[in-house]
Amino acid sequence: MSPMSSRTLQVSPETEGANIDPDELKFQRLKVAIHEKLVDSLDLSMLAQVRQDQLEREVRLVAEDIVREEAPQLTGPMRERMLDELYDEVFGLGPLEALMRDDRVCDILVNKPYEVYVERYGRLEPSNVIFADDAHLLRIIQRVVSRVGRRIDEVSPMVDARLPDGSRVNAVIPPLALDGATLSIRRFGARPLGVEDLVDNQTIVRDMTEFLAAAVEARISLLISGGTGSGKTTLLNALAQYIPADERLITIEDSAELKLKHKHVVRMETRPPNTEGTGEITQRSLVRNSLRMRPDRIVVGEIRGAEALDMLQAMNTGHEGSLTTIHANDTRDALARLELMVAMAGYELPIPVVRQYIATGIGLVVHLARLKGGPRRVMRVSEIVGIRDGGLLVEDIFGYEQTGVNDLGVAQGEFFVTGYRPACLGRLRAAGVRLPDEMFDKRRIPVR
Repeated sequence: MSPMSSRTLQVSPETEGANIDPDELKFQRLKVAIHEKLVDSLDLSMLAQVRQDQLEREVRLVAEDIVREEAPQLTGPMRERMLDELYDEVFGLGPLEALMRDDRVCDILVNKPYEVYVERYGRLEPSNVIFADDAHLLRIIQRVVSRVGRRIDEVSPMVDARLPDGSRVNAVIPPLALDGATLSIRRFGARPLGVEDLVDNQTIVRDMTEFLAAAVEARISLLISGGTGSGKTTLLNALAQYIPADERLITIEDSAELKLKHKHVVRMETRPPNTEGTGEITQRSLVRNSLRMRPDRIVVGEIRGAEALDMLQAMNTGHEGSLTTIHANDTRDALARLELMVAMAGYELPIPVVRQYIATGIGLVVHLARLKGGPRRVMRVSEIVGIRDGGLLVEDIFGYEQTGVNDLGVAQGEFFVTGYRPACLGRLRAAGVRLPDEMFDKRRIPVR
């Protein structure tokens, strides 16, 4: 068998329309056949009693014998590659393991066995990774979900799970997925980005970080908004480092993504219903329960529904300085969505009451966006000043304006300061934090 070639070929009707390296497809199908023989050759009852390192050695020895017998044409690097990928088939995510080891990859998107995309540096691009066929892809999906105690089949054809490294996995199979099984993996770096990293990659500027750090320290509650993949959780994780070390944090998430460096943290995660449709634990239940756990601050990974009311109640009853995120297109849109979520709680609260709850509970709204070409920027830092004429009065403090794109199609722009003096400055001074007055002078801040 020759190394991977660059020519393309329609290998079979099921690959029609896809540009596939025929040698790579043959390699993957040979690997699947050898993997089946490998599984049949292993004494699973015996292997279950040995240590992980012994298990890996045993599998490697058996795999070498089978490869020598079934694929004598493989020599040198191709033989070593086959053995390595067989290991990944048994213990990992098969062809995706190479992508999982690439720290530059943020998202892995499998549309079908022969179509795998990745996101690097904010841009989607096709990868050269393929699966042998639909059955091969489905087997990898089933392995992923079974490891977290979930199942995926025709009765339950959609699943959301989390890998041991914290990566978030979503899989959909037929009959919901019309073109075959699909898999999406949102990866998280081994080292979470800190504030300095965000400044270095120009997601945010120094004046913004100093102001937000002071707000967190002074127990001003923050709502972070943005679209999918805009960096909401990353910013939340980074700002949480400014919470004083002597405070007790309770984190509540649908899928645990936060990696707080704070010493006193209690982490909780929701639970989906079991196969009988019972046993579900919602974010709302966890928020309510967290109030009995003596929290200084509550951090909700993302509010999506009725838990918004309980979160606001917590912020208004002695748990100032709490943080959460929300999907929205702008800071003002985030507040409108928050009003809608409170209405989902089932209580017919008058709109003025809901808005008063929001105005007294949340101090600042930070909005992020992923722009054309991949850069992520803090688009707006706004303060909720109060209620005026029945509506929420929101004032922008900092912002970002896109001015165009460069020759590579990447968005260009600059940050700016509006000139508005935040009403919360008095509260910051009372907490012992003083910011220079010139920080809020109206000006432009060019991006390098």
